[in-house]
Order: sequence, then structure tokens, then C-alpha cells
Amino acid sequence: MATFLTGNDLNAQLENLFEYADEYIILISPYIKLHDRYASALKAKKDNPNLKIIVVFGKNEDDFSKSMKQEDFNFFKDFPNIEIRYEKRLHAKYYANESSAILTSMNLYNFSQDNNIEAGVLTNRKGILGSITSQDTLENDAAGYFQRVIEQSDLLFLKEPKFESTLLGFSRRHTNSVIETDKLSDFFNNKIKADTSFKKDTFIPKQATKQMGFCIRTGMQIPFNPKLPMCDTAFQSWKKFSNNEYAEKFCHFSGELSNGETSFSKPILRKNWAKAKETHKL
Repeated sequence: MATFLTGNDLNAQLENLFEYADEYIILISPYIKLHDRYASALKAKKDNPNLKIIVVFGKNEDDFSKSMKQEDFNFFKDFPNIEIRYEKRLHAKYYANESSAILTSMNLYNFSQDNNIEAGVLTNRKGILGSITSQDTLENDAAGYFQRVIEQSDLLFLKEPKFESTLLGFSRRHTNSVIETDKLSDFFNNKIKADTSFKKDTFIPKQATKQMGFCIRTGMQIPFNPKLPMCDTAFQSWKKFSNNEYAEKFCHFSGELSNGETSFSKPILRKNWAKAKETHKL
């Protein structure tokens, strides 16, 4: 049976999906920043090594941290049986356990849960003795499609449980879990070092001299040139799309945060334009 969900019903059913999972949880969302209520529901599953969790996120190929925050990676990597994957083309959102699934517009992102108008469709699987219906076909088609998405995505983190046999092989006991693949820890550790180095050595939060300005993407001090208001690295990244109106972070004249009010075509904050013209004889 398929059920249309919106608002609080959507949030509640997603929370139920986590709570009632025994075999696996699939989380497919381009952006991941866990809401407290979902983190709490998932945390209750940390002691179950038989529960497989698969996370697939996407977008922001040059900087994973824009799609998954480090605190969420740290939260997930503590689970005993988990894999985290990346698919750069991902836009769809799909959440499932062994008995139900939700196909939705909603990212697994706290802002989406609290602020956006979102909708989704909940499907429930029948047991193997149940009759096949059109809703079963919908769920089977969706499950098959997203299984292919998982298989084609890049594996970034894998932690698997290890067991030992007990009671003459009729039972087994979880002994530990082993990280088999981890490409995310190095990424986040290197990013912390790079960000710390950037803040310490390269960002100069003061007004530029007559000859110097600031990169509107990184805040680095560079030659003042409103026609090329970026350092070389930022410019090469910008050039991939060449969007003159893409919101940037800093004012080319003052180096202060611009809160998205600057762009390649308008690199100087409006409040600084008169002083910039006077200083640089524009």
C-alpha cells in the first residue's frame, strides 16, 4: 500500500523507518546533516551489529564537507556495520528498511525537516506469502533502481562486524568491527589542516592597500583587479561553470565577508564602491 506524506507525517514516518529497522537501513540523500530526532532514533541502533546501514550522498565533488558535515561522518562511523558512498550525480532522495521505504523530495538535512515544504510516498512491503499488487511493483521497481545507484556509487567508508561461533556453531557473538575502507577520515583531517593554515597564514582581514585586493572566493590577498577578482585556484574552479552571478564570500576591495552579496560580475560590496573608486581611481 502506498501512502502520500507531507509535513509532520513525513517526518514521523521517516523516524519510524529508523526505529523499526532490524536488518538494514538505506539512506540516500545528496545532502546530509542529521536532525536531532533522527540522530536519536538511529543512535538506538548502535548496539546491533546485524543491522546494516548504507549511506549514499552526492553533489560538491570538490568538497565533500558541503554535502556531509564532519560531525555526521563521526556519528555514522561509530556504528558497527556501515558503509558510506558517494555519487556525484545524485539528486533523488530515498530511505528504506526491510519492510518499508520512502521516496521523497526531502534531503536528510535538518533545515529541510524544519522549514521546507516537502512531500513523499511511503510504501510497505508484504511478506513473501502476500499477493502482488501495483504498490508492490512500485516498491520493487524503486528498490531495484536504488540498488543500482548504490552499486555504481563510490565506496568511501566501510566498517564490517566480525563474529565468533558459540554453542557448537548454533549461535554467534559479535567480537568487534573492522574498518576495511576509509577515505573520509583523511579528507576531513586534511581539510581541518588546510582551513587552519588558511585562517592563520593567508587571510588578511583588513582593508587592501592601493595595489592589492582580495579573492572573492577564498579571501586571500591578491592584486586588485575587478575584472579578475579571484586567485588562480578559485578562478580555475569558477571557470568550470563561468557563472558571473554566482554568490561569493568576500569583498574584493575590503576582504570582509560579503554574505553572498558579491559575485564575479559585482566583486565589490555596494557600501564600499565609492571608497574603492577613490582608492583605485576607477
